[in-house]
Amino acid sequence: MLFLEKGSRSFLHDRQLGCSLALVAGAVNVAGFLSVGSYCANMTGNVTAFAIGLQKGQAEEVLTCVALIASFFLGAMMCTFLVNGGRRRGQKAIYAYSILLEGLLLATINLAQFFWLPPSGHHILPPLGLSFLMGLQNATVTRISGSVVRTTHVTGMITDLGIELADWVDAFRHPVDPEHHAKTVLRLRLHSKIIACFIAGGAVGAFGYTTWPRFFLMGVACVVIALALPGILANAFPVSSGQTERNTTPPPSL
Repeated sequence: MLFLEKGSRSFLHDRQLGCSLALVAGAVNVAGFLSVGSYCANMTGNVTAFAIGLQKGQAEEVLTCVALIASFFLGAMMCTFLVNGGRRRGQKAIYAYSILLEGLLLATINLAQFFWLPPSGHHILPPLGLSFLMGLQNATVTRISGSVVRTTHVTGMITDLGIELADWVDAFRHPVDPEHHAKTVLRLRLHSKIIACFIAGGAVGAFGYTTWPRFFLMGVACVVIALALPGILANAFPVSSGQTERNTTPPPSL
């Protein structure tokens, strides 16, 4: 799911990628909120908090929001540099390496919490690192899916879901082309499942972080690394061209 780009991707590839990384993003977002009271994946909330803090003259709140937004922005830039550089070198698994980097940095943040930060109190450095990783992840998923999938926030997904649900209902009154209707149903399934996975990830994050605050991110890091490995291994040990063609022939794509 991290090896094929949008021209070769199917609904199944996008669903697997979107759902798995939405789980991760939901969990990380909650962990960041519990850590410092700010969101690491939802920049809309941070922009709103920035405006409120500015109006109230809360300098610390304003600086925290600016730092989180800047970290997310830099993560998206990092993804672009990695992908562009990988393409110039003909590296097919560059997206998998981007997600692998996310997993390794998650593990590093967890180790920093364990060895260098006091066990109690709120610290801004881990949420800044998590915001950077969420920017990296969202840009990676956006580019590989051709902007079909987002994983670190649900505003766009809910908007798409509303549009697609209206199209689906309208098709019962005004019949449309069967192929167009089938694609609408696929997109409905895709976006509804991604939203559900983000919510489920948030629930897991709330339980996991409150129960194991000093080890939770390491568990998430292991999941992310496991998601990246198939694409890296597929690049390192390519199958024969005939088998590749059979394995990558997609079902109806979005």
